Amino acid sequence: MTRPTPLVEWTGFVEGSGMAEEFLILHGWQNRRPEGHWQRWLAAEFASRGATVRYPQLPDPDAPVLDDWIDAVESELRETDAASLTVVAHSLGCLLWFAYVARRAEQGVLGAVARRIVLVAPAAPDVLRGIPEIAAFARFGEPAGAVSAAHAAAVLERGVVVASADDPYCPAGADVVYATPFDLDYVAVEGGGHLTMDDGYGPFPLVLELATR
Repeated sequence: MTRPTPLVEWTGFVEGSGMAEEFLILHGWQNRRPEGHWQRWLAAEFASRGATVRYPQLPDPDAPVLDDWIDAVESELRETDAASLTVVAHSLGCLLWFAYVARRAEQGVLGAVARRIVLVAPAAPDVLRGIPEIAAFARFGEPAGAVSAAHAAAVLERGVVVASADDPYCPAGADVVYATPFDLDYVAVEGGGHLTMDDGYGPFPLVLELATR
């Protein structure tokens, strides 16, 4: 499948300098890190530039347990310097990141969590609630309902949402659901769907560019 032209609209993102030393890549629901997925390609690109890359297979991806997924993130990030960390998350992985920050906030850990975060095609809370296997993640996508979600955006040096208007997992638009309420920058991808392999995304240079600025 031909990969759609990626960048159509880019609002608010401020170019930084240099490249983070560490990357955490978080996959979504039912993802077993298949060969050819853009996240696997991205991990190889980061590693080729000398970065430390963490791309864990999260437990039970078909029926994820929220606490188990948060534990996996905590395990990956022990001894990690937040000032050097960039997080790239896709779909349910975006909600997982907010849930991880939520736990930190509940524990009274309120410092910076990452230097930069790139949220790719985050799934909307109302959609998640209609899927029993992942409904527990839904509340972390709502700033009004999860104090930690707002905190997650606040502690970031820089954050950006990358999404398409025709994403079936976020029909209201990720700009409306996430970018605006969380005060994150927004990059629109025309005709990208949920930005998966089935949508034509193996290599994904746009996300590489955003993650390494």
